[in-house]
Amino acid sequence: MPPVLGSAGLLPALGSAGLLPALGSADLHAWLAAHGHPGFRARQVESWLARGAADFDEMRDLPGALRADLAASFRLSSLEEIASSEIAPDRTTKYLYRLDGGYTVEAVVMRYSRRSTLCISSQVGCPIGCPFCASGQGPFGRNLAAHEIVDQALDANRRLLAEGRRLSHVVFMGMGEPLANYSAVVESVRRIADPALLGISPRRITVSTSGLVPRMERLAGEGLPFTLAISLHAARNELRDVLVPINRRYPLAALIPAAQAYSERTGRRVSYEWVLLAGVNDTERDAGELGALLDRRLAHVNLIPFNPVADTPYRAPDARGVRRFAEQVAATGLNVTVRDTKGRSGDAACGQLRARLLQEA
Repeated sequence: MPPVLGSAGLLPALGSAGLLPALGSADLHAWLAAHGHPGFRARQVESWLARGAADFDEMRDLPGALRADLAASFRLSSLEEIASSEIAPDRTTKYLYRLDGGYTVEAVVMRYSRRSTLCISSQVGCPIGCPFCASGQGPFGRNLAAHEIVDQALDANRRLLAEGRRLSHVVFMGMGEPLANYSAVVESVRRIADPALLGISPRRITVSTSGLVPRMERLAGEGLPFTLAISLHAARNELRDVLVPINRRYPLAALIPAAQAYSERTGRRVSYEWVLLAGVNDTERDAGELGALLDRRLAHVNLIPFNPVADTPYRAPDARGVRRFAEQVAATGLNVTVRDTKGRSGDAACGQLRARLLQEA
């Protein structure tokens, strides 16, 4: 089996054959030179990847000899779609992919009137263990390689182009803790933003974290002006220790200053994610603690009504409860929105499709 062409270099990834989207520009030029092809072909190849070529024969402006060499040396994707879940009214589709080595991972394409967003995964499962999240219920597998992350974006863009749309936004809010897979995530962001590939502005990319403070501090120096999203969910340590167990290692007194420092250094406001759990973190006390915790200049609060997950004791507040809590948070002076919960049906919430198929296997 040939390798995948992409940013991981010429060596096979995880024992697989090479992947074309995994080659960085320098590696692709080196491969072309080694096979007697001119360097200007690299831009043509990358253009076909961005346009979602399904096979090498579609790359019609490449000479036949080059297409044959590429086909003998590389694959176009590391992903094999094995299931999907369509939520027609919301124009949202979840895909479950098999990776090299047999692990599975999810990605979700969300279509809006003026944008198309991909919710991307960075790990197989999640090691953080938040008790309300389906991603952490199954066994943790491994980190994704950078090219496996990029392949999710390329596949989404290919599907969207066939609909007359194109991928415009990427959120690292799928399976996994992105900053626990730091190098691959940063490399994949650079590849997704590369004008020679997808050219999505970093300002349209959001990277989430449950609060790995040292990685947040490192991230601020990368020169990538994407949005940082903190999975907060509680504004007092005793509750956050339960909902986000990494808080026991990096409590709020360390997390919030690191987030504020990121915002001040990058000029980007931090988004604080808050999954609403009825009777747990949706009280007037919680709203007041949240308002006291965050700097209004540097923060945006994103409220997310809980998507039901099997074998958890949690439930979502009703619409009135969501509205009341949003008003209480807004009354503290914070900017707040309620996220449209496109994942409430069709196994589209993070980790649910994978969890269901693992249970059925």
